[in-house]
This record gives sequence, C-alpha cells and structure tokens, in this order.
Amino acid sequence: SLLLMTSIVVAVGLCKRLIRRRLYLDHRLCTVLMELLSTFQICACTNELCLLANVEPKPHVALSLTYGFTVLHGLTLAGSTCNPCGTLQALWSRAIPLKMGGRKIAAQFVAAVLARVFTRCTWSLGVAESHYGALSQGCGNPMQTTVMQAFCIELLFSAVFQLTLLRAERVNPKYRVHLLALLITMLVYAGGNLTGAVFNPALALSLHPHCFYEKFLSYSLVYWVAPSLGKFFVLYVF
Repeated sequence: SLLLMTSIVVAVGLCKRLIRRRLYLDHRLCTVLMELLSTFQICACTNELCLLANVEPKPHVALSLTYGFTVLHGLTLAGSTCNPCGTLQALWSRAIPLKMGGRKIAAQFVAAVLARVFTRCTWSLGVAESHYGALSQGCGNPMQTTVMQAFCIELLFSAVFQLTLLRAERVNPKYRVHLLALLITMLVYAGGNLTGAVFNPALALSLHPHCFYEKFLSYSLVYWVAPSLGKFFVLYVF
C-alpha cells in the first residue's frame, strides 16, 4: 500500500511536469489539468490510506501515515486547492473568475470519480493483502453518530481549518506545511471515528460514493453543505 501511494505521487508529479512543458502557453487549460491531477492524488492516496486504519498499533500507524502523507501532499501540490470549498472561497473573494472557478470545481469532482475508479481497478488486482475484500464493501457508513451531530462536526472542522489557513498565511511555507498537517492529523484523531473528518466535498464523494447513492440528502448535508458553510462562516466573521 505504501509503495502504491508513493507511486501515485511520483506519477502525478511526472504528469504535471509534462503538462507544464507542453501547455505553457494555454494557462487556463494547464490550471484545470493541474487541479484535476492534484485532486486525483489526494483522493487516490486517501482511499488507499483508509484501508490501513486498522493496522496495529491503532491508531498510531494510521495517524502517523496521515501526517506523513499530508506533508507530502503539501510539498508536492503547492498552488492547487484540491477542495471545492477552497475554490468557492476564491470565488467569494473574487480571486478567480467565475468560469475558471466552475472549471476547477468540475475538475475536482471528476478527479474524485477517476480516483475511485482507479482505486477499484487497483484493488481488483490484489497487489496488497488489505485489498482482498475491499471491493465487496458498499457504504461503509462513516457517520457513527446522528446526522445533526455529524453536520456540526464537519462544519466545525472546516471552520477551524479555514481559520488556521488564514492565520498561517504569514508563516514560512516550509513550517506551514507541517502546521497544517499536524492540524489535519489532530482533527482526524478527534473526529475520525464519528464522521471521518473529511471536510472536503470531492474527497468525501471519492471515499463514500455508495453512501451518497443510498442516502444522498443526509450525506450531501454533512459532507458538502457543512464544509462550505464552515468556510463561509470564517470568511464572513473574520
């Protein structure tokens, strides 16, 4: 599993370098493709990482891997949002045009679906022991609490993360990556057993597509509406 996730990071990095060389004149297309590849990397790696949640000793291994790969994503995906809520924030502050924002959000959700398809194809090969039986799972029911409590948790986590992003803008980038990775790891530890601590609509769709199919209203409220409201709450207040 670790080798697979590392291979995904390396492959995405090579693809991004190739795109920069070939499409250096078409800035808009290059930006959308970069967003698609970056979101694909996060979704594919997180799908694989979820299979290692039960590796002993629990939860030390899972939290260590979460921190390590969050730092790796932060170092390799600089400049990409990888979160529809972040793109909505840029639209709200008029940092990007409306059309570009729509394209980036579409690219993020497309990347989430592609990452899920890639993950299932990889699991069907059975290259790791944890892959056996993973394909037969439907909705893993990540919400281990009521819908209202899950809604509040995802909203709170999104607000805390957004507030930290705003406060950490002046921090040296090489330290900011570790600060955000530590925060995400702490949020996963605090609420991972209740909602999964996702606070990313595209990632939630990639991790739990069957749940959205079976209980679309409740899951869209918790994993799509709540993170967006958390972002806008922080932007409006601060």
